[in-house]
Amino acid sequence: MMRCIAFATADQYNLPSLSLDLAEHGFQHVDFPRDASNVLVISTDQASRPEDQALIFFFSEGSVVFWNVEEKMMKKVLRILERHESQSYEVALVHWENEEINYSFSAGNSKLERGNFLLSDNMDAQQVVLEKFAFSNALYLSVKLAIWEVSLDNFIESIQSIPEMLKSGQSIKLSSAQVMQKIGELFTLRHCINLRSDLLLTPDFYWDRENLEKLFDKTCKFLSINRRVNVVNEKLENCDQLTGLMRSHLSNKHSLRLEWMIVILITIEVLFELVKMI
Repeated sequence: MMRCIAFATADQYNLPSLSLDLAEHGFQHVDFPRDASNVLVISTDQASRPEDQALIFFFSEGSVVFWNVEEKMMKKVLRILERHESQSYEVALVHWENEEINYSFSAGNSKLERGNFLLSDNMDAQQVVLEKFAFSNALYLSVKLAIWEVSLDNFIESIQSIPEMLKSGQSIKLSSAQVMQKIGELFTLRHCINLRSDLLLTPDFYWDRENLEKLFDKTCKFLSINRRVNVVNEKLENCDQLTGLMRSHLSNKHSLRLEWMIVILITIEVLFELVKMI
C-alpha cells in the first residue's frame, strides 16, 4: 500500500507564483483539463514507493494532497508553499487536522474499499491522474472543513460564558466593538463554509464525468462531509442567535443610557428655571 495524505495549510494559495517557484526547483507540471481552474498538478521523481509516480495536487483554496511522495520531499514542498500562502494556519493545527489514506492498484474499476483507495491497473496515465484528482478533491474538502470546525469550536468557547451571564442577570462584559467583531467572525465562517467552498454542491468539473463524480461522492460520504457540514451549520445557527441576543442587549443598554441622559438634561433645565424664578 502507498500513502495519500492531505493538508490544509492556509486560507488561499497563489497558484501562478507557486507554479513558477516549483518549476525553478525542478518539479514537472502535469497537463490537466482547463475546467479545473482551481488546481495545480505537479509530479516529482522523489517517490516513496517505486510502484507509482509521485503526484502533488495544490488547490487554490489552501489545501495540498500528496500521492506517494517521500517524507523529506513533502517537507520541502511545504516549505516552498509557505511563500505563496495567504493567511497561513498554525503548523501544529495543519499537521493535526490532516487526512491520510492508503492506496494501491488492483484489477477491476477504481473504488474506495475498507478505507483504502483501490485504483484500476487498467488505465492510462491521464486517467489515473483524473481519478486521483477526484479522490483528492474530497480529501481537500475534508481537511479544510476540519480547520473550520476548529475555528468554530474556538469561537463557541469564546462566547460560552455569555448565556450564563444573561441567566444570572449580569450585564454582558463586551463592548459594542467586541460584539461586532464576534459577529464578523461568525459571518466569515458561514461565508467560507456555505458560499466560498464546494461543500454543499458537487463541483461543475464532474457534470460530464460521471465516473469521477461517483468516486468523489463516495469519498465525501466516507469522510462524513455532508453530516459534518450539517452539524457545523446547526452550531452556526445557534451562535447567530446568541450574537443577535448580545447585539440586542447592547442596543437596549445604549437606549437606556440615552433615556437617562435626556432625563438628566431635562432635570438640569428645570433646576435652572427654578433658580431664575427664585
